[in-house]
Amino acid sequence: MTPFSQLTDLPRQLRQPRVRDLAWVLTAPPLLEHAPWPQRHPLASSDWARQPERLADWLRALDADDRELEGWLNSHLERRLGLYYERLWQFALRAAPGVELLATNLPIRQEGHTLGELDLLLRDAEGVHHLELAIKLYLGPGDGDGLDPRHWLGPGSHDRLDLKLAHLSGHQLPLPARPEAREALEELGLKEVEVHSAFWMGGYLFYPWPGACEAPRGAHPEHLQGRWLPLSAWPAYREQRTGIWQPLPRHAWLAPARLTDLQLWDDEALDAWLTQLDQQAPAQMLVRLEEAGDGAWLERERLFLVRDSWPR
Repeated sequence: MTPFSQLTDLPRQLRQPRVRDLAWVLTAPPLLEHAPWPQRHPLASSDWARQPERLADWLRALDADDRELEGWLNSHLERRLGLYYERLWQFALRAAPGVELLATNLPIRQEGHTLGELDLLLRDAEGVHHLELAIKLYLGPGDGDGLDPRHWLGPGSHDRLDLKLAHLSGHQLPLPARPEAREALEELGLKEVEVHSAFWMGGYLFYPWPGACEAPRGAHPEHLQGRWLPLSAWPAYREQRTGIWQPLPRHAWLAPARLTDLQLWDDEALDAWLTQLDQQAPAQMLVRLEEAGDGAWLERERLFLVRDSWPR
């Protein structure tokens, strides 16, 4: 489903955080293999898809000099992870050989009221495509049936996998076919052009500890994953997992973490952070790092630490 499966280790090799995020966005497997609507990798028909090493070379060049990427991201700073994810895709699609990016975040309006936006409109060798993008992190049920997507919740416990799929199917993906979209598409020269709608959802699925649950129905067999556990279970979990642990800020939740010696927390710093953490604090992401042998420490696993009453 992703044309860059041979490049999945590349984000760990790059040094610049935002370049690593970009590489992860482009190469990571999707959360789902089967869904109500088609999934399509935005670069599926690019020249990079036919020659993945060209993409790797482009990313390595950015890692050596990231000024262009930094300028693009800093021109429209986004705190929300989903919008940061979209900006990374936009940067890549503007540079991708064999892809013409026609519009981003195109509003569809009816009598001055915005019905929604089309995340991406692009043209490639396979036609014109409307693509919706999503970056999601879902936590499975504490024990038992994880097959039902409604049992998979976002770390804030408000977002649900089934609701996201329903919104995509019932609202976002059908937008180009609505009469209200005609004027916006005509302005782009797409009056008589068939527009194919699909989506691409990246992210991670987090499984409970202690306990176990199945993956949600339709999950990609190679989906990225981690654990989640209540605060009270942390001491027992930590005892069996050797390595350096530390929290990750929200803006660093995409690519696997890569830190230097100077960025590492020691046990005392982690214990102090945990002591000060409010028992009702929002879910916190922690990563376990191991030395890579080249002066870097690489993430080996990640987890969400949640309040004992989660998801209530």
